[in-house]
Formats: sequence, structure tokens, C-alpha cells
Amino acid sequence: MERMPTEEKMTSEGRTMTAAKEDAINSNINPLLTDLYQFSMAYAYWKTGKHNDKAVFDLFFRKNPFGGEFTIFAGLEECLKFVQNFKFTDSMIQNLKTKIICPEKFWKWLMTLDSKEVKIYAMKEGSIVFPRCPLMRIEGPLAICQLLETTLLCLVNYPSLICTNAARHRWAAGKEKDLLEFGMRRAQGPDGAMSASKYAVMGGFNGTSNVLASIKFGLACNGTHAHSFVAAFQGIDELKQRSIEGGKGDFVQLCVEKRKLLKKENTNEGELAAFISFAQAFPDRFLALIDTYDTIASGLWNFLAVSLALHDIGHKSLGVRLDSGDLAYLSKECRKEFSKIAEEHKIPYFKKFKIVASNGLSEEIIYELKRQGHEIDTFGVGTNLVTCKSTPALGCVYKLVELNGVPRIKISQDVAKVTIPGKKNPYRLYGISGEPAVDILMGADEKIPEVKKKILCLHPSETQKKAYCTPTKVESLLSCVFDGEIRIESLAVQEVQEFVWSQLQQMRCDHLRKLNPT
Repeated sequence: MERMPTEEKMTSEGRTMTAAKEDAINSNINPLLTDLYQFSMAYAYWKTGKHNDKAVFDLFFRKNPFGGEFTIFAGLEECLKFVQNFKFTDSMIQNLKTKIICPEKFWKWLMTLDSKEVKIYAMKEGSIVFPRCPLMRIEGPLAICQLLETTLLCLVNYPSLICTNAARHRWAAGKEKDLLEFGMRRAQGPDGAMSASKYAVMGGFNGTSNVLASIKFGLACNGTHAHSFVAAFQGIDELKQRSIEGGKGDFVQLCVEKRKLLKKENTNEGELAAFISFAQAFPDRFLALIDTYDTIASGLWNFLAVSLALHDIGHKSLGVRLDSGDLAYLSKECRKEFSKIAEEHKIPYFKKFKIVASNGLSEEIIYELKRQGHEIDTFGVGTNLVTCKSTPALGCVYKLVELNGVPRIKISQDVAKVTIPGKKNPYRLYGISGEPAVDILMGADEKIPEVKKKILCLHPSETQKKAYCTPTKVESLLSCVFDGEIRIESLAVQEVQEFVWSQLQQMRCDHLRKLNPT
């Protein structure tokens, strides 16, 4: 996790120590962020002498979210930092003693635990993944692997869900449109807001309105103003500052004259005053929210009046935001007037003013706007992105699949909950077209699939589903990412975002389509 801003230290040693501490992770992510039964099991393992048995656990999910046929794996970096920093402190043990009664010898043993004997194999962060394939394989002493379970699930479930939701929005909008995450005020608390911002950008969004997340994770930060800013002004006479800083002349009067030139003198004067004030503050990034009163009859023309005035004194407006109404129709009306004014006043860039849309947007609404036709350049998505309304949880699970070299299985009357026993490796087989054809699980001691050699692929639970595949390419999906310490380089959020997009472009279109994906 990126560092939080901190108080400056006087020595280089002090700065280094601060950085190391903050590089660790969110202070809430520690060995106590788990379920009580993990400690109950750890004590029972220890008491019966099984705590050092060699265990293998798989972390996977059973069903793709959002009615789709793909998922994006995210949260790996946070998992690895948690595991690397796994260590109990005196204060943790003292607090734990108030929740569960165990002998002192157990607490002393717990204090000795660390992750030096743990190995983790994982898919690359940002990978497209499918049900039942291990996202991570955790190997090591039984007790410590058990103690890692809940926290690892917490660090994978929500990030993967948000990243997948963001990727679906990106696929719906297309690569050429901008997507902004506006969901902090509706997120599930501060931690949810921070994670949503980070993993939304990882999944394909261009930026966030969340200032802290933008600083902490190195994200682009975006925003305009609220309706309350417009409503705070009643008339032109409230504007005591008449010019733009560094400029000459009466900017307020110039805006009024431009409105008269446009023959739109009946627009809301309080709104005009608000736009003038905002333009005075930000003359080179003036982007106005134009639907406070009447989008077409007032907001649009007040924006154009201020934009013409800014142009006269050497500044350029950016565009408008629509936050209500018929977004397809309103965006087309705005674009029509932008083009008309650009022609009449011979200002070509007016045609390209950005149109930003918000107001309860979702993947479904973006698809519908495309169907209707629109002129929107940027979508600001909030509630439906960060809360994942249609699928509020991914449902990753963490299952023991091998102990001391012997495969272990969980049996259930619900076939979907029967686990696939043994240590295994997933491979992605590519077809003649160059697209991925199938992911296949092979036992760790089985021969790796070979290029141009036919292999029979069987569904894990539906025996009637089977197919032969002759791969043109075989890709191993798991690699060692932790072996007593982190074994991979940390990637910037934007680097993972690029990988996500490259993965989406590889997939068959029937996997990605909204209606009846396969």
C-alpha cells in the first residue's frame, strides 16, 4: 500500500523507519483481523501436535459476479504485504486473551509465529480468472496457513469484485471514453471508499474524486462543483471581485455582455454569478454543472457566455456536467449548441467541449445510452460501482486440499461445494485464433499440457461437459510470489490497469458480452 502523508523527521534514519512502518499496510490489517474460530482451530492443532503438518490451501471462488462469465483477480499486493508482516505483538496477545482462554504456553508459541515457512503461488494481479481455478495456493505449516485464511479472503473478495465491476463498466463504455469513480459518499465506510477508488482505477477507470485515495495510490483526481455552489449565489451584484487574477478589465461585465450577445438574457442570474465565480477561481479548468435550474434554457447558455468571455481574455473552458434528466438527449442538445456557437464565433475548440454525465449511472445505463446514441465524453459512476448493488459479494473461499502430501476433499450434497482435492496447477490453453479456449487444472505431479498435442478437458462436476483441445499456446497461470518473503515487484495501479485491458482484449467476445455470456 502507498504511504500516507506523515510528519517530516529530522534524520534519514527516522524517515526510513517511518516509511517501513507505513509501507506495511493499513493498521487494521494485522493478525487479529480474523475470525475467532481461526484461533480456536490453531489452539486445537497445537494441542494435538498437528500445527506443523505440511498444508496446502486453495483460495478460489465458485461463481462469476454480475451475471457475467469472467472475474478480475485483485488484492494480491495487499495479501503479500499482510503475510510478510504477519507477527503477533505483546499487545495483540493481551487483547486476544480477553476473547479466548488458552494456556500460557500456547500464547508463547503464538508469539513465535511468522511467515518464513509459508509459500504462496498466485495468478498475476489483474488476471481474468474463472470459477474453481485457484487464485492463490498457500503452502506451509497447518496452523499458520489456517490463521491467514480470513484476512486473505477479506483482502481478495472486495478488491476483485470492484475491479471486475470497473472492468465491466470500461468494456461497456469503450476505451475512448473517460470513466471517473464518484462513489466515496456512498461507499461502505472509509476503508471501503479507499479500496473502491484504488481498485476501480485498477479495473479501468481514469480517476477518482477521492482526494486521499488519489494521493495515497498515485491516482488522477477529478471533480467540478456541486449544486449547492450554484444555489449559494443569487445575483451578479454579489461578485465583489470583478476581474480574473492577473487579467485586466471587468470580467463580470464581459460575461454579462456575452450573454446579451447570445440573446439569452433571461437565464438564471444566480447561476450565471456562480459560473463567473468558479471561472474566476479556475479560468483554465472551468467545467460547470449546468442542471441546477434548467439545463437547456439556463445552464447551457450561462456556461457559453462565461466561456466566450474566457476565450476573449486568453483562457479555455473545459466543458459541462449533466447530473439529471435525459442524459442522451441533453448531451446531444449541448453538443449541437457547442458546434453552432463554434461556427458562428469561429472558435473551433468549442465543438469539443467535454460533456460529463453522472446521476446513478451503471453498466446497464451506459449500454442503454450507447443504444440510444449520445455525446457524452466522460461518465462519473458512484453508487452502482462502489456498492456492487447487483452482486454485493464475490464469495471467495479458502479450502484445505492437501495435508502431508495426501489430498483432502470436502464432500457436500451441494455439488458446487465439493472441493477438488490435491495440489494442482491451472493452465490456460489457446486455440487457433489466438484466443484463450479453456483453463484446465492439472495435478502438480501431472505432465504439463503441450502445444499441438490434443488433450481431453473435463468439467469438474458436470460429467457430460467435455471437449478435446489442441492448444497453440499453453500458459501457466500460477507463479511463486512469496517464499518467506515477497518474490515479485510491486506494480503501480496504472500498470495493472493496462494488464487488465490487455486481458479483456484477448478474451472471446462471447465471454464479455452483457446479454447471455457463455
